[in-house]
Parts: sequence; C-alpha cells; structure tokens
Amino acid sequence: MTRVKRWMLGQETQEVEGPYEKEQEARHHTQPWWKVMCLTGVDYFSTLGYQPGIAALAAGALSPFATLVLVLVTLFGALPMYRRVAEASPHGDGSISMLEKLLKRWQSKGLVLILLGFVATGFIITITLSAADATAHVIENPFLSAYLEGFNVPITLLLIALLGGVFLKGFKEAVGIAVGIVALYLLLNVVVLFVGLREVLTHPAVFSNWQSLLTAKYASPLSMIGAALLVFPRLALGLSGFETGVVVMPLVQGDKGDTSERPVGRIRNTKLLLTTAALIMSVLLIGSSLVTTLLIPAAAFQPGGEANGRALAFLAHDLLGDGFGTVYDISTIMILWFAGASAMAGLLNIVPRYLPRYGMAPEWARVTRPLVLIYTGICFFETILFRADVTAQAAAYATGVLVLMGSASIAVTLSALRSRRRGPTLWFGLVSAIFAYTLIVTFLEDLSGLRIGLLFIATVIFVSILSRVRRSTELRAERVDVDEKARALLAEAASRGTIRFIANQLDAGDVAEYTEKEHEVRIETHLPSSDPVIFLEVQVADPSEFADVLEVRGVEVGPYKILRVESSAVPNAIAAFMLWVRDHYGTVPHIYFQWIEQSPVSAAVRFLVFGEGDIAPLTHEILRQAETREERRPVVHVGG
Repeated sequence: MTRVKRWMLGQETQEVEGPYEKEQEARHHTQPWWKVMCLTGVDYFSTLGYQPGIAALAAGALSPFATLVLVLVTLFGALPMYRRVAEASPHGDGSISMLEKLLKRWQSKGLVLILLGFVATGFIITITLSAADATAHVIENPFLSAYLEGFNVPITLLLIALLGGVFLKGFKEAVGIAVGIVALYLLLNVVVLFVGLREVLTHPAVFSNWQSLLTAKYASPLSMIGAALLVFPRLALGLSGFETGVVVMPLVQGDKGDTSERPVGRIRNTKLLLTTAALIMSVLLIGSSLVTTLLIPAAAFQPGGEANGRALAFLAHDLLGDGFGTVYDISTIMILWFAGASAMAGLLNIVPRYLPRYGMAPEWARVTRPLVLIYTGICFFETILFRADVTAQAAAYATGVLVLMGSASIAVTLSALRSRRRGPTLWFGLVSAIFAYTLIVTFLEDLSGLRIGLLFIATVIFVSILSRVRRSTELRAERVDVDEKARALLAEAASRGTIRFIANQLDAGDVAEYTEKEHEVRIETHLPSSDPVIFLEVQVADPSEFADVLEVRGVEVGPYKILRVESSAVPNAIAAFMLWVRDHYGTVPHIYFQWIEQSPVSAAVRFLVFGEGDIAPLTHEILRQAETREERRPVVHVGG
C-alpha cells in the first residue's frame, strides 16, 4: 500500500461509535457537551449573520413579532421534538432511523435513500451558502471592498478548501476551532446588542416611530399576529442546526456507567446541548431583530443596501466604529465559513451509517478522508454553478432543513402515537402541521430547492444501486453462529472424511422431500450413494439487508441431517458458510446443486432484489473472489 493510500484510509468515521461499539470503547472519541454545542452551533449561531436582514425584508416593521413566532416554534416545537429524537436515537442516526423502523424491507431502504438525498441537499448547501455569505462579508468590508470586488467565486472556493483541509487534518481540530470561533462571535454579538438596546433606550423616539408605523399598517394586534404567521416560512432558516445536534451525538461525552443499550449520560448531555443552544439563540434572535428593525432604515435592508445580509455588522460599524466593526466582520466571516464544519461533521457521521450497511457504498465510505475530498468536490461544483450567490442557494437550503425537520416531526408524532400518549401525539401532530405548512409555502414561492433536492436524491439512488450491484458478490456475513446440534452433525461428517452438502430449498420439510431431493442430486451429479451428505437450507429473511449474522441450526428429519440458515442472500450465505466449515474442520467441503430453468436476466434481478436467483454459479463466483487459491476453495457441483 502506498503512503498516500495509507494516509487516505487512516481515519475512520465515528460510525463505529454507533450500536456496534460499546460505550466504554468509544469514550476516547468524545468531547464535553458544550464543546460539541460549539461545533453544531457554528451552523445554528451563524444565522445571526443574515437572519435579521432576512426577517426585515420579509416582515418589515413586523420583524420582531415574526422572529418571536420563530422563537416560539423553536422552544415549543423543534426543541422538544429533537429532545425526543435524542432519546430514541442516541447513536447518531438522527431522526432518519426512527422513520426507517416504521417500514420494512426495500420500502424502508427507499425512504432512507430519499431522506439522505435531502440530508445531502441541506448539509452541502449549508457549506456552500455559509462560505458564500462569509465571502460577501469579506468583500463588503469598507477596508477591502475596493480590492476584492468581483472575486466572490475564488474566495468562496478558497474558504471551502480550507474547511476541507481542517477535516483532512482531523476531527478533534475541528471541535477546537469551533469553540474559539463561537465564543468570540457570541461575545461580540452581545456587545453589539447591548449597545444597540442602550441606543434605543436613550432615544425613545425610535420606539415611538416604530409603534406608529405598526398601528398605521395593521388595524389590530390580531392582524399583526396573522401577518407574522404568514411570513414565518421565510424565517425558517433560523431553525437550522437541530438535526446536526442529534447526528453528532456519538461525540457527546456521557457517564462512566453508559452502555450501548442505555447511554443515559450521553442522552442527558445532548438534551442539555440542544436546550442551551436553543435558549442562547432565542435571546439573540429577538434582541437582534428588535435593534436592527428600530435602528436601521428600511431602505438599507434592500438588495444593494448597506445592511442587506449583514444587519448586525452594519450596526457594529455604525455604533462602535469601523475598527470594532472590522473585528466583528472577521468573527462573522470565521463563523460563517466554519458553519460548514457542522454540516461536514453531520455528513461524515450520518451517511456512512446507512449506505455501507445497505451495501450501497463501498467499504472505504466509512473512512473520513476520502469522504471529505468527495464532499469538498461537490461543494466546489455547487459554488461554481450558483456563482457563490447566497440568495440563489437559499431555497435549496430551506428545503433541505425543512424536509429533515418535517420528517423528524412525523417520526416523533408516530412514536408518541404508538406509545398511546395522547398529549404528545396531539402536540407533535400540531408541530408536524406547522412544518408541513412551512414547506408547502416554500415550494410555492420557489421550486428550485425541490429540484436540487430531487437531483441529490437521484444521485444517491443511482450511486447506491451501482454500488449494490458491484458489491453483490461479497461474502456479506459478519460472522457465523452455529448451534450445538449443527456442530455435532458437522463433527460427525468431518470424522468420515470430506464434508458434502446438498443445497435444498425448504418446502414441506418431510422425509419424502429429502428422499426425492437426494435421489435427483445423486443421479444428476454422479454423487456415490455411499458418500454421506448433509442438507443445507438457506431461507431469505430480509433481502434488502446487506450484511448479517449467519445463524445455523441443526435438525434431523427421519434419517436425514439438515442445517438451516437465515440470511439476506442465499448464494452469499452458502459461500460464507462453506469457508467457515473449511477453516473450522480443516477439510475442503463440497456442495451439490441442480440447475434451474430461468433466464439469466430474470435470475440476476431475483438475486439483487430477492436474494435468490441462479444460486449455483453465483455461489461459485463468490467463492472464486473470496478464495483465489483453487486448492483451498470449496467445490461447487451442478447436476447436468
């Protein structure tokens, strides 16, 4: 293996910290909850860079009330919803795993692939949009605008490349950088809001002017509430960050007594993470919408205006001077740039949890560095396609965020319904209706986000099918578990010499079936009547699964000895079991098949979809790929 290849494959994702690794073995990967909050918060908190401006454009003087609606949905809708997701999916699978369990077989896998398409949409656009917005803050700074005007795309590509470099270096570095950036950014925002509120209090005329504007435009408080509800969908970007918070749960440090089945400390600390982030953001959102609406002229929010997309930055320069404003710009640029870190962390955690397990991605898709390079390349393409335009990407961003939150609300509602908890069912049902309304309004206003989401879905499905086909002839068995009866039958056969199996598709399971099968196989394959045989029967449990544990049971029906196995694919299970027999009993086993009357195309489809097909040649091919030494390879016989 070359040095470059060793370096590329040297970092595994946190996937192993899921249900497949014990908590005490995974603990060295974890961080205190407040540090992980900073990693997810770079996405969540960074929306302060553009959210007040979006609210002002959407709601005008009503912006503080519209923002209050957003905060109420956050605290009483999204927060309790994702606290419930944290309980139900503590290993970082997110709300997708809750929906996955509602369906079976290929329907479940199809739903996950669709949701992963929207995950990719939301997270990739988070990276590109945030980097583009950071670039806008760079170019609009009064000290740099004269030199950097028109360089939006190159600067954005550079920021994305730097982000990818951080993750190529290592995940721990990303957490450390996030803590510093978030601490500085929140501190500067508190300063700007404090000075802004002091300005409002010392100049009460701005408040009375705002009140006069509201009473002139709206007839009653009820009409203001109605208008605020109508514009709420345009402010929904302020809800981003919750899904990432539960996706990176494996990074959250728990208690010493946590187990894989009951990571109580991890769940508690993740809830604390989500609650703290939501409370901090709620206070900052209300404060920022109030001071920007009262202190910034409406014209400045319009496209081309000085406060467009950078309302708090405008106030930082206006109230505290260009020196402090530049420091604020730098912190905003840093957090917007690094907002992509939480999205990258989410992609690196959630995608490898599903696709490799389904056989719909190669095994190297569990490794961090190749994935970082792939995601960075996609972000480059998106940036060039949209020419680093924040507005052009907003609809796609909102679509990804809202679909994930909407699916999470449905999952939590159905979970409460199954638990027969009437109160939570009704409440989360109402939250689901709110997200459905928000998503419909978003689609009606701009379908570009849906189109991009569908493109990502089509790409995920195409790559998944291609990978499943390419990996179909792998052994696919995690391990082989053999019960005592089966071991006794195998030991008896091994004591007589070569172990021989007859592959049988279980039907009646009576003596007559095995008598007829043995007679046909011995005639067609010229198997001597003196050679003892064991029948091997593989039943397909769930063909949509890729890898599974082969559980082998031994039974006897009259004089016949039978081994029965459940698996997701018959030929792969037979091949894996043959190799296990060879390794445990020191002899190369033989297995005997009959030809089937079926077209090759039909057989291939049945194998890929139902785990069956033309078993004999498929078993031989799987064995050929798994064991290159012919003298060590189990022998496959087919009747003529």
